[in-house]
Amino acid sequence: MKLLPFALTLSALAFVPLAAVAQTAVPAAKPAASKPAKPPLARSAAKAVEEMTPIEEDSSVTLSEADLAIAQRVYVGKMPCELGASVQVTPAKRAGFFVVQVSGGSGGRFYMHPVESRTGAIRLEDPKRGALWLQLGNKSMLMSQKLGRRVADECMSPEQVVFAGELKKNPPKSLLEPLDPPAAAPEVKVGAQ
Repeated sequence: MKLLPFALTLSALAFVPLAAVAQTAVPAAKPAASKPAKPPLARSAAKAVEEMTPIEEDSSVTLSEADLAIAQRVYVGKMPCELGASVQVTPAKRAGFFVVQVSGGSGGRFYMHPVESRTGAIRLEDPKRGALWLQLGNKSMLMSQKLGRRVADECMSPEQVVFAGELKKNPPKSLLEPLDPPAAAPEVKVGAQ
């Protein structure tokens, strides 16, 4: 009979570490957040909301005559871009301003105005949203200055497609190639009369 109390003591000692682990292993439950999580909108619903939301116009921007001249050269319409994205450039109600909307990729809508550039490229900016539309002869691109990356690249209007084709046929001369020699001047004979 002396073995029975010894066996009971051993079995009790075996469960003591398990009870201690059980008490410390379960952390206290955190209280639920006060705001319930909103379910994410479907992609098409989010796009519809964005399209219907009016863009804030920056009334503090005044365009010069040079800016309005640049606005006359901006290609408008839907332009396909690389990776299946496209950009729609539409004139806004205010003269010289444009709404630039990206579909596919990261999307977005911007209210842009022309800005003079030293390179001759056509440049539209939306300073509130940190976006830049750069239109070159053979392609256009939309860049996010906030994110520091291109949102849409290789966007081409029909005019830019034609220009890009011409560049492939007749590539410009490299800056590293020597200049063409000047044309020889016609000889002038000074002679006897």
